[in-house]
Order: sequence, then C-alpha cells, then structure tokens
Amino acid sequence: MLDHRLVQTAVIGNSKSDHPVILPMEASELEAWRRRHPKYTYWCGYELGGCGAKLMDRLYRDKVCHFAHVAGGPTCGRAATGETSADHLFIKRGLRRLLDKQGQRGEVRTRDLGSGPGGAVDLHLPAARRRLRFQLSPLAYRGWRTANLDLGDDVDEVDWFFGTDGPLTKEILARNGYALRFRLETRGGERRVYIGTQTHGGPSVRWDPLEDCRIEQAGLLTPSGGGEPPLARRTEPFTFPLAGPLAFALDEGAVVTDGSPFASEGRRLAVADVRPAGSPIVRAVLSLPEDTPPPSAAHVYRVVDRASMLVREGGDGWAVRLDRFVRLDAREAARTGLTGLRLEPPEKEPTPAPRAVQPVRPSHVTPPSTVPSATPRKQRAKESAVVLTRDQAVVRAREVLTDAAAEGRPLRWSDLRAQLGKSIKGMSQRELVDFLVEVDSPLWDSKPVLSVLLLGDKGGLQPCLPRVLHQLGIAGAQGLSPDSPLLHAWVKQERERGIALYGTSPRAVPPRRPVTTPTRTLTAQQWRHVGASLRDVQQHKSKQERTTARHATAGERRQVRALYESVQAKMSVTGRPFRRTKRTNRVMRLAHTWLALTAEASENSANRSPEQAQALRTSAAEMLAELNAIMAELQAVKAQ
Repeated sequence: MLDHRLVQTAVIGNSKSDHPVILPMEASELEAWRRRHPKYTYWCGYELGGCGAKLMDRLYRDKVCHFAHVAGGPTCGRAATGETSADHLFIKRGLRRLLDKQGQRGEVRTRDLGSGPGGAVDLHLPAARRRLRFQLSPLAYRGWRTANLDLGDDVDEVDWFFGTDGPLTKEILARNGYALRFRLETRGGERRVYIGTQTHGGPSVRWDPLEDCRIEQAGLLTPSGGGEPPLARRTEPFTFPLAGPLAFALDEGAVVTDGSPFASEGRRLAVADVRPAGSPIVRAVLSLPEDTPPPSAAHVYRVVDRASMLVREGGDGWAVRLDRFVRLDAREAARTGLTGLRLEPPEKEPTPAPRAVQPVRPSHVTPPSTVPSATPRKQRAKESAVVLTRDQAVVRAREVLTDAAAEGRPLRWSDLRAQLGKSIKGMSQRELVDFLVEVDSPLWDSKPVLSVLLLGDKGGLQPCLPRVLHQLGIAGAQGLSPDSPLLHAWVKQERERGIALYGTSPRAVPPRRPVTTPTRTLTAQQWRHVGASLRDVQQHKSKQERTTARHATAGERRQVRALYESVQAKMSVTGRPFRRTKRTNRVMRLAHTWLALTAEASENSANRSPEQAQALRTSAAEMLAELNAIMAELQAVKAQ
C-alpha cells in the first residue's frame, strides 16, 4: 500500500541520522536538487518521530512535490510531516556549527517532552556554567517552573528561547523585562534559524541569523544587541497592593541586615511593628522614602493611601512599601495597641445641682417610646468639637471620600465639612481648591479623582471642580462650567472608576479619558447612517489613494533609516528617564514598516495590514517630522 501523505521532511543517510532536509515543493527546484545531490538517500528517521523506513522523493508538475514511503514498508505513526516537523534538528545543527565555528566546547541534545523528539533543544556550556533551552512544544507556567529548576541544577544560569508569543512569553516578559525568541524560515532545502529579543514597549523584534551570533560567558549574543547581553534579569521584588488602613511603630533597636533584597535606590529600610486593619500586630521590614523625614520611634503612624507588599521568590521573606504617613495622636495611638499609653476614659463633666421638678399629672406624661433621642445631636456636637490639623483633615477627607467612592455615592460638601470639624471652617474658594488638590495628590492614571464625589450646597457639582481638575493636570478641564454636559459625562466615568477600584468586587480600572472626550448623543439609527457614510468616504478615498512610500527616493530612505537608528540608539542610552508613550511606540512601528515597504518592488496590495496601508500613505517628509519630534523629546530628557 502506497503512502499518499504530504511528507515534506526527512533525514539523510540512515534512519538514525539527525541531518534534516526539506524537499523542495516546485518541480524545477526538485530537479535542481537531484542534480546537486544524486547520492542522497532519505529516511523517515527516528529523530523525526518516524518509523525508520526509507522514503522516495515524488516529483509532480501539477501539485506539490513531497516524500512518500516505499511500498511494503512498516505502518508509520509519525504525527508531524510538514516543513516545521524537523525544526528541532535544524536548530541542533545550527548550534553545532556555531560551536565549531567559534571553537567552543558544548553539548547539544534534543528532548522528548511527551509529544515527540522535537519538544526542545538544549545547549549545555560547561565552561560558562550556562544552559540554553529552545522550547518548541507548548508549555504552561508550572511546567516551565519545574523544568527551569531541573535545568539549573548544575549551572548558574538558564536562558529560555521561545518560538511563539503566548501566555508564558508574557509571563517571562513581566518577570525579567525581556524574552528571548527564535524563528525559522525556509530557504531551499534548509530551515534557517533566527534569534531575537522581545522587550516591554520596545520596537518590533530585530532578528539576526544564528550563524552571525556569538556564544560567550554571558550566553548567546546577537549582532543587533551590540555584542552585549540583552538586559539584566529583574532583581527588584514583585509588588502587591494591601487593602485597608495600616498603622506602625518603628523599633530603633532592630537593624536590617546588610544586602537585603528589598534595598533600592532612594529608599531606606527599617524594622517596625505593623498592625494591618483587623489583624494582629506583626514584625516587618518597612521600605520608606529617603527624601522624607524618618518617623520617630516614640510615636505611632498611620499610612496614607494604600501600602504595598514586596515579595521575592526564593524564601527571602517580604516587606511593606509605603510612601506617605501621618502621626497619630495619643488617643488614636493607644487604640492600635502599638504604644504603652493607656486609653484613659474622658473626664466626666460635673453633675449639675438638682433642681426642683414641677409635678405633672400622669395623663400628661409622654411615653418613653415617643421621646426623641438626643444621641445624634450629642454625637454631632462631639464630632464638630474635634480640632484636626491640616494633614489630619486631608487624610480624613480621603477616607470619607474613598468610602463614598466604593458605592459611587456623591457627598455634599456641607456633610464632609461637618465631619472635618473646625479645621476647614471659613475656607475661601481659593483655599478650598488648594485643599481638594491636596486630597487628590499625588494623582496617578490608575487612581480616580475623589473630588468628583463632592456636591455643592444646591445639589449640583462643586463649583470649583473645574479649577481643581485643571490644577491636578486633567486635560481639557480649564474654562469649563460646572453645568457643562462634557464635565458631567466625565464625572460619571470617573465615579465608575472609583467603584471599580474601591468597590466590594474590585475589577480592572479603565483608563482615564480627557474631559473634552465627546459623548454619544446620537440615536442608534443615526449612528448607523453615520457609519455607512464613513464607509462610502473611505472606499472613495481608497480608490484615489497614492502609495507615497513606494515612490520615496533612495536619498529619502537613507535619511529616514539614519534617523530611525539614531532614535533607537538614543532610547537605549537614555533608559528609564525617558517614558515611552503609545504615540512613541506607534511612530517607531510605523517607521519600521515604512522602511520595509520602500525596499520592496512589488505593488501587490492583497492581504495588506492596516499598519502597512498607513505606511504607504506616509511621505518621507512626514516620517522624518515624526522621528525628529521623538528625538527632541529624548534630548530634552537628557538635558534635565
């Protein structure tokens, strides 16, 4: 019985060979291949998961050429027969050639991870105490963790190379800040191996042929990386937010050991007794900002905003990171149990002298159930009598507004003022703006604005809210009226962000939008008409579209390429001080696509991606202007 499967890969020489080959698919290419290699014999090799039988090359002019098993051979259970089924052998051969080329000593082996002999390829470098793993079969996080521990038993470092961009690759990116990648391309009867490095927010991966790389003490180094390791592995701890208030008291007698994994630039470490909300007191290491006065061991402090837990893998323990804290008064400190002071009962007011009571008749006595209780009035009087400092008033306002944000419940300014007492009594409008700005500072993209929950005395938005938002740096807030529909729509979205962050069921916080973002005011039918009109305009435009990128001159291409490479080099030197935005990443991807398209001669527009279409519409002058804008930002960061 003949085998009619399209077998594209085989090994040369014998069934145990690891010398792979891909049969050319075109008849003319196969004829040339036969003339160049007349003595080759082909086998369904064991290294391919095959049966070990001999194969014949089939030449067809009306369909794809392929290998076929010789008639009368054993039944073959080989699962993968396509051109990628021998990738592990091409990687193995490429690594061996690289070792021989550089005179290095190393061992290359293929691994069967349960789905065949092509699950992975390992390169062991004993002199560098390093192991390289090329992962071809799918792998989950737990499997990767187990394999990483096994591979690292006899070496100092394990470098993982991944062929696909999946959940595990994203996990490695989050852990190390980079991921090593590989891919293969078919060239005649070969599969050529390429190596690249993927980084967070970086430009598209730049691929280098494996034969152009170098093997050194630091691992596999690519030419595009300048002959240096891609990045340092992540050393800082992972951060998890802590919910609820937290109080602490420093212990001056305890010393943090040198070389703590939680030490970082701009921070100081201290040992303290920490009391999370509703939990027992625990001993912990605190990471405090170095540019603020250190807390005193004689007092108890409460953390402002949320603290974070720092965790390191490998049994290094944990620490608490906090940025802002306020000192508690004696009574509040005593309630935490972190101080030796006793919580004394309040002094009793002197009992007034008894006075004569006029007798009343029983028929006029009010039943006890109808006597109005005086407790709420006394409680309000007690609260209003509390005098808070400015810092305490800010912290208290945050707490009250955070509780309201969890429910999406607005709060009248008069109600908040009653809870803050005399500390904010008689504030002018300017002082109120400064106070609310301090309540919402510092403002992060993931943190909702709490001031949007405040209502004026007449029930509308707080009249000074646009000024508060402007001082906080919210785009589009300047000059708006408190009655503006745009402002009301933005406030509604910001309150929903507060529910997402502080609610009983926390969820992902959507990004903050500018205040001037237009809201949907048309009906569904009107929006359908608008969409149809836009599609007609787009179709008309596409007919008249000119591919300006393809008509760029050689000089213009050289200018764009030189500026693109200068920006890339400047980014790598500037490092962290330069914050890459979505616009920066978009321009760099567009420039990369533009350069690739200008080098092509084909005008075929089939299967063109939206990014390629945009690049085709971009002229060289526009591309240079975009890249020059990024270069100006980089130079401004360096000047600081």
